[in-house]
Amino acid sequence: MQAFTTLTSTILPLPHNDVDTDQIIPAEYLKVTDKNGLVEGLFKRWKVLPDGSPDPAFPLNKPEYQGAEILLAGDNFGCGSSREHAPWALAGWGFRAVISTSFADIFRNNSLKNGLLPIVVDEETHRDLFDLTEESAEATLSVDLAAQTLTLPGGKQVTFPIDGFSKTCMLEGVDQLGYLLKRVDQIEAFEKTYDK
Repeated sequence: MQAFTTLTSTILPLPHNDVDTDQIIPAEYLKVTDKNGLVEGLFKRWKVLPDGSPDPAFPLNKPEYQGAEILLAGDNFGCGSSREHAPWALAGWGFRAVISTSFADIFRNNSLKNGLLPIVVDEETHRDLFDLTEESAEATLSVDLAAQTLTLPGGKQVTFPIDGFSKTCMLEGVDQLGYLLKRVDQIEAFEKTYDK
């Protein structure tokens, strides 16, 4: 997993509320056992027209949003089933962070375990961010995970919550197992002193 420290990126807006994991990655893509090819299914039902051609109106297909590493989503993003494939597909496209006013708990936890940072902001900031994307597709945001801040153009900073363990794992670029493996020496030292 890639370590997450700071990120400055353009923003891809997806102004839809209650986007569930089946809309993020349809069920037919859940047959895979690894992450390869999932990006093809990302928002599949939304990004193609009935004839199978790309929908030029869908943000993922627009040239100005190619390379954006921050997804600005509507309220209650990632609701529905618990499929880990949803954050896999988002990360496969290149997203490193998703901003919303709220996330489904399972989606949020799956994202954190896979290096995708879910950022919760207040409603006013959320509206400001959507306004910003309407003004310019070239506007950028900066994320500082260590400081837990999101910096908007003009310098306004907002803080976002994250639990300490997930923050440490993301900063170190490790999952839960990787966190433990990095501490094998400490574990072995404890085992030697533990009274059996």
